[in-house]
Amino acid sequence: MTISSALSAGVAGLNANATKLATISDNIANSSTFGYKTASADFESLVISGVAGSGKYSAGGVRASTARLIDERGPLISTSNPLDIAISGRGMLPVTTATSLSSTSGDSPLMMTTTGSFRTDSNGVLMTDSGQVLLGWPADADGNVPSFPRDTISGLEPIVINANQTAGDPTTEMNLGVNLPAVDTLAGASGDMLPLAVEYFGNLGTSETMDIEFTPTVPGTGSSNEWTMVIKDSASGGATIGEYTLVFDDSRANGGTLASVTVVSGGAYNSTTGELSLTVAGGPIAMTIGKIGDPNGLTQLSDSFAPTSITKDGSPVGNLTAVEIDGQGYISTTYDTGFVRTIYQVPLIDVPNPNGLISLSNQSYQVSPQSGSFFLWDAGDGPTGDVVGFAREGSTTDVAGELTNLIQTQRAYSSNAKVIQTVDEMLQETTNIKR
Repeated sequence: MTISSALSAGVAGLNANATKLATISDNIANSSTFGYKTASADFESLVISGVAGSGKYSAGGVRASTARLIDERGPLISTSNPLDIAISGRGMLPVTTATSLSSTSGDSPLMMTTTGSFRTDSNGVLMTDSGQVLLGWPADADGNVPSFPRDTISGLEPIVINANQTAGDPTTEMNLGVNLPAVDTLAGASGDMLPLAVEYFGNLGTSETMDIEFTPTVPGTGSSNEWTMVIKDSASGGATIGEYTLVFDDSRANGGTLASVTVVSGGAYNSTTGELSLTVAGGPIAMTIGKIGDPNGLTQLSDSFAPTSITKDGSPVGNLTAVEIDGQGYISTTYDTGFVRTIYQVPLIDVPNPNGLISLSNQSYQVSPQSGSFFLWDAGDGPTGDVVGFAREGSTTDVAGELTNLIQTQRAYSSNAKVIQTVDEMLQETTNIKR
């Protein structure tokens, strides 16, 4: 009966508009929630066909389908916390739950979010107030992140930062720029040894000394332009780790630069790079003294003995002062000695259909058959955007638009209620006919 179908259609309209009202209320309530993605309700008509040419029409009504627009991006809002993280583009941060870390039942579940305010807990685990733990790939002792599989979470682990940790960086490279006095290789010179002490840092952050002795060769007549360089290591008990004979050029074109380096003992000299391969107590150190004809290494000019440029890498033990994340997702720690070390890389997760993800509380999501399989990208590669520190992603809710939808939904709900009221009155009239 068509009048009963009108009643069913009116009830369906009430249910559909009630569903839309629920999404509107959720959107408005989360208009200030960081990372919130707008929910939407779409209406679809139902058609019940009658007999062709009968003149009857049966109302099918309407049904509502809801979806969350996860691929929409909210505005980036600046903050003062370096580990407030957002993404300027596509991609999501890998996270898991804090409760799963203490579970022995299996691996932690992979979840994802587009933004979060991460801080360390009492154990140094980086997480949000709602218990989302940030995951990343750990770097090795040299700050390099090894290759990990991109289609599994087996390489990801909770990021742990100990605010009380200390770290040192051993010296592995050194550049030695020293001018030796040319007058000391003239006949009749004193032939005194010239000492030079250069500090370097051991594997345990200790300060060690490389003692370098330059002794000129004094000829009977003329000038030898020759020196003997002896290198001793304090960490090896003052033992000699290298002895070299240096001959300098006295030509007009290359006067004062190295002409030859002869190894007496110790590590080899590479004429292509100008490096000496030294071995101290803690391991190898590459000392650059200059290539043949290079004016930037060891030189022999005039009458002055002076270090012109001595540089080295490494640092003593320092205390952690700052932690930041860069655009490629690398988390770096800075120490009060100026040493900076990369400790983790946070990859970005992408799926073929972000709107097909399962929505969870606290603006987190999980993979579903509708979203497709995930892949872990380096930030900025492939379809993903850059990681932004000192920022949070704002809600995608348009409050003005939601208020407009609220008015429209209220009127539609009232209209459907009026339809039901009218059908009820008509049915009452039908009942009165029998009386």
